[in-house]
Amino acid sequence: MSCFILSATEFLLMLGPSLACSNFVASKGASTDGSTHLAYNSDGQANYGYMTHLPAADHVEGAVREMWEYGTGRYMGSIPEARHTFNVIGNMNEHQLSLGETTFDGVESLAEQPGAVLEYYSLMWVTLQRARTAREAIAMMDTLTREYGYASTGESFSITDPSEAWIMDFIGRGPGEKGAVWVARRVPDGYVGAHANQARITTFPRNSNDTLYSADIVEFAKRKGLYPINGSDEDFSFADTFDPLTPVGALGCEAR
Repeated sequence: MSCFILSATEFLLMLGPSLACSNFVASKGASTDGSTHLAYNSDGQANYGYMTHLPAADHVEGAVREMWEYGTGRYMGSIPEARHTFNVIGNMNEHQLSLGETTFDGVESLAEQPGAVLEYYSLMWVTLQRARTAREAIAMMDTLTREYGYASTGESFSITDPSEAWIMDFIGRGPGEKGAVWVARRVPDGYVGAHANQARITTFPRNSNDTLYSADIVEFAKRKGLYPINGSDEDFSFADTFDPLTPVGALGCEAR
């Protein structure tokens, strides 16, 4: 019998470039100066030195925004433009709303949504152009994908404004439906949070101002055969349902 042992570096190289993002967020109470923080590391070698600037602008009624897939340049379609869009530099807008992400992919059957216009990075930039706060951003991302579809796999988003820090787990509804199912939780004051290509939110409270989620998330999971028909809302776990932990996820993502 033969065997071989991989070093930690060799193992991580096997994971490939898609598993190479890390986010760290801190609430106001966890920082010495009382500010929120979002650190976003994306190990895409082709992006070194890359910085997007979307200047603030007023748009005429009926204007459209053409959408191109981030990374490939593939034309996705167009959406109606907002009458006014905010100044965005990198992943922060003029209101100090910031977004970051790490891709977890998740359940393969939900990865495709034919006809969808918005992929994950376009969704982030359009949201930054239109939202002022983290809570507005969460609602905006839901509204935009319900209207124009979601053309990416599962993502964990970090969302911060000057007052709050949130983590949002988000995955498309797959063929035949538009939009995504998601859960967002505010990082409690005095705490920090992180994610690295693995969904983070498991079970969550229903009657909390610090938790937001798709109204039909449990019903959707049951309809897709991902959660038992007799399963309770209280026992429902987003991560276990839509991004079950694997050895690669445990070693390459959770451990990171």
